[in-house]
Amino acid sequence: MPARILVIEDDPASLQLMVYLLRAYGHTPLSAKNGEEGLAATHHERPDLILCDIRLPKVNGYEVARAVKSHPDLCTIPLVAVTAYAMVGDRDRTLAAGFDGYVAKPITPETFVGQVEAYLQPRPSGPKEEEQWRPS
Repeated sequence: MPARILVIEDDPASLQLMVYLLRAYGHTPLSAKNGEEGLAATHHERPDLILCDIRLPKVNGYEVARAVKSHPDLCTIPLVAVTAYAMVGDRDRTLAAGFDGYVAKPITPETFVGQVEAYLQPRPSGPKEEEQWRPS
């Protein structure tokens, strides 16, 4: 199912590649070049998923995670780190900071969209016909 996915990434080549791949698989990518823009876009656009680098100008990825996960209207949006921080303990530190997932850079174009789609929450579709309320 197509989703609106916000990519917060300051490296132009990485941003371009992620946006291209997401669009090629039918998603609607939104982009922000720093954490400040990313937070503004999150509040305004309410994406289905956020992909966020850790090392960002103005507001870093950990600060983005803290802001998103502490906001009652935004905290249910899945937030996935896409980062070059790949040393022992970085994944655990990232998840402990509030991210719901972690994808290491450099991304693998053949598997990236599948990795991202795994974090999309199923959208509620109304009750099934047999579950709909009917007056007695």
